[in-house]
Amino acid sequence: MSFSISGKTAIVTGAADGIGLSIARYLADQGANVMCADANEKKLMKSLGDEPEDGNIRTFAGDLRQRLTIANLISATIDAFEQVDILVNASRQFIVTDALDVEDTSVATLLDQNLMTALRLSQQVAKRMMKQAEDQPEGQIGSIINLCSITARQTHPDLMGYSIASAAVQQMTRSLALSLASHRIRVNAISFGSVMSASLKETVAENREWRDDIRSHTPLGRIAAPNELCGAIGFLATDNSAFMTGEVMVIDGGRSLLDVVKAPAH
Repeated sequence: MSFSISGKTAIVTGAADGIGLSIARYLADQGANVMCADANEKKLMKSLGDEPEDGNIRTFAGDLRQRLTIANLISATIDAFEQVDILVNASRQFIVTDALDVEDTSVATLLDQNLMTALRLSQQVAKRMMKQAEDQPEGQIGSIINLCSITARQTHPDLMGYSIASAAVQQMTRSLALSLASHRIRVNAISFGSVMSASLKETVAENREWRDDIRSHTPLGRIAAPNELCGAIGFLATDNSAFMTGEVMVIDGGRSLLDVVKAPAH
């Protein structure tokens, strides 16, 4: 069993900033080859464009809601690193939803971005992992890690779409874990509370009351930094978690221990 990801290849989506960028840099620092994918090419280049071409980080810009873009991402990863062993679905979109507005399309948008994109990419990456396994008769061949939110269980009227998508990602994780277990691919998720992602940073900058409310409803009394999810990512990516699949790890500073989430922020 290998408790290291050195020499492994990971795809990380949403890698242009915030949580995804922190995860991508962490995996690279641990010796993994990392393909950093994001729809925002300008932001991706600003964050990672100065990486050396012969290093262990590559970038891919494209709209992963498109099936062809997913195929191109996997091809680019194989061309650069010859394999893919780890997938981190870190790309998420956050939209405030009006639960009573029948014209509001945010639920469909969030399901497409936060759920269906992760599902389609996971399916295609899993197929690639299974092909690689033809020359690997034993041991795990891949780890898929999904990111979602504690709003799957604790929500707010303004977070209906985001909550539905997060709950769906958790169930997708369990379903894929069962489907892929016989192929030696593990699928787990991290459900997090208030982490200072790019979107949350903008949100609390505009409304300090939300920042104070989040802190007061988090037993540890603060908002987490993006890199505080990286240890769990490393655990799930390696054989440290070799007998673990279909699980949803909660990292939220104790927030889900409380009965309600009163602030419409994630």
